[in-house]
Amino acid sequence: MRAGELAAVRVRLEEFASEVFAPLVRRDQREKGALYMRGLLLEGRRKSMQPMAERLGIDHQQLQQFMTSSTWPVEEIRARLAWRAAAVVRPQVWVVDDTGFPKDGRSSPGVARQYSGTLGKVGNCQIGVSVHAASDTASCPLSWRLFLPAAWDGPEAEARRRACRIPATEHHRPKWQLALDMLDELAGHGLRPAVLVADTGYGANADFRHGLDERGLAWVLQVKGEMTAHGEETVPHHPEYGGLGPRPLPRYRARPTALREHVLAAGRTSGRTVTWRKGSKAAMSSHFMFLRVRLAGRRPKPADDGTIPLSWLIAQWPEGEAEPVKYWISNLPADIPAKDLVRLAKARWRIEHDYRELKTALGLDHFEGRSFTGWHRHVTLVTAAHLFLTEQRTNPKAPARA
Repeated sequence: MRAGELAAVRVRLEEFASEVFAPLVRRDQREKGALYMRGLLLEGRRKSMQPMAERLGIDHQQLQQFMTSSTWPVEEIRARLAWRAAAVVRPQVWVVDDTGFPKDGRSSPGVARQYSGTLGKVGNCQIGVSVHAASDTASCPLSWRLFLPAAWDGPEAEARRRACRIPATEHHRPKWQLALDMLDELAGHGLRPAVLVADTGYGANADFRHGLDERGLAWVLQVKGEMTAHGEETVPHHPEYGGLGPRPLPRYRARPTALREHVLAAGRTSGRTVTWRKGSKAAMSSHFMFLRVRLAGRRPKPADDGTIPLSWLIAQWPEGEAEPVKYWISNLPADIPAKDLVRLAKARWRIEHDYRELKTALGLDHFEGRSFTGWHRHVTLVTAAHLFLTEQRTNPKAPARA
């Protein structure tokens, strides 16, 4: 925002900051939170503390002290933002995703040479895992976690951990586990998704899927065609009991088949064309296949009779392609309309808008501090700035931006 644009919404911003930062007991902390938000919202190439302080006309040490050494609970701010975001966005889905933060050197918390979808390759970066509320018209992050690679555990990492003030309770955990932790935290605040969606990095992980099932969550997850499943009609074999020892468990004798093979065997003509959303220029539509399968792979959880539950297999097979180009699986009910399945599977598109605005306009990846807590505070305050902008866009009474 230009200075004049920010001045036009100053009252709204002050009201927003007053509500969001209410858990901070000290007045100066609440003021610094609002000041940091103003720095993020003001236009400028860099949104690290020193450039923001220069634009705000203050000593950057005020911001640095607030972000790194001042004692205030980021969790309570996150909870308020999540509740407010859910009310504004009215999400149809929650989206789990992650994004990369390219870095030089090895001093920033969690930095390592690792694959980043943002970079499209292995590079020196941090990875942030996020949960977003999303509808067709708006979206906003609900929570964040910084991924700590395995190299940040163990005796050889102690000096770096101390320098970054990483709490003793924080260690390497896979990204899918960080996502489940955030879902548990949000559930503790009374927030649960109607449906959760994620890409193949999460959908292909059996532990993540089981974690969602254990929490009673509905999901639509992108996967690869190599994932295996039994057909709908396949039933387990029940071995006869010989009378000695424990009864043998029912088991599937047939080898599971790749999802790709299930779809190819059904044939493209058994699918249908589905329009799932109106795009900016034209309706979004493609040809899809819908099959019922029993997911195999690692750790399937059969019922007492040995039957693996049925799941949806959705495959996108556009005109002119020799085989499907994308696959999803879902535990949604058997009677859900095909259009709704596709719309939910495709709902991740909004998150790219989030990441683009969070990074290019609000400086999500501009934090230059070395503090683990400071990183989480920065991404939380960037989320606050993003939610404020989202509220201005979705509120018809908000002043129009130039």
